Amino acid sequence: MGWSYVFWVNKLYPKGTKPTAYLTEYSKHFNSVEVDATFYRIPSETTVKSWATQVPEGFRFAAKFPQAVSHAAGLEYDSEKLDVFLHRIAQLGNKLGPLLIQFPPYLKPDQAKLRDLLDALPPGHLYAAEFRNRGWFTEETYALLRDNEVAFALNNTPGHPEVYTTGFTYVRWEGDRKVVNGEKGIIEADRDSETAEWAKRIIRFLEADIEVYGYFSKYYSGYPVSDAEELRRLLSEGIS
Repeated sequence: MGWSYVFWVNKLYPKGTKPTAYLTEYSKHFNSVEVDATFYRIPSETTVKSWATQVPEGFRFAAKFPQAVSHAAGLEYDSEKLDVFLHRIAQLGNKLGPLLIQFPPYLKPDQAKLRDLLDALPPGHLYAAEFRNRGWFTEETYALLRDNEVAFALNNTPGHPEVYTTGFTYVRWEGDRKVVNGEKGIIEADRDSETAEWAKRIIRFLEADIEVYGYFSKYYSGYPVSDAEELRRLLSEGIS
């Protein structure tokens, strides 16, 4: 989740790497990244096009919907900002991956409002929805996502349901921000056993022809680079 981390210099990024080169260096190691900045501010077309030029073919950007949409009170979102966001992020072209609608914990279920939002999403993109209020975990919600071909985003919160609503899944690995600082560029919490369990699940997803987009937070272990590399190693070995 993200690449603009100065504390990765002399680790993932070579010593002396400038911030303007972080994304290019990142893309030498991984083939996708989740953009969190789009949640706070809709980027300019120039910025989005610049991202696309810094990574190779085959790289995919996942991006969060702006909070003006996902965190609007009662889902009374700003339709103009939704349109602007979708237009600008589309400048990534074939390097655009899933767009994540991350709903806040305080958003109570309102299936009619959710249906209105999903109906407003234009075809041609991959969409995923993450619900942080467990009241949304219902068959009605899942049916709405299936009808609109929106993925139900998974995360590593205990008890989070494993539901598939389209041909791909979106996984987010978070951690405890009270325990993990995330800005030291080192492993602060041992999550290897949890990562190994997720590797088994992902292998099962892939065997079922479910495409997987997965992203580690800096609060998972403290150093998501290591987490992603460990997951990749386990997948390549076909852990059982």
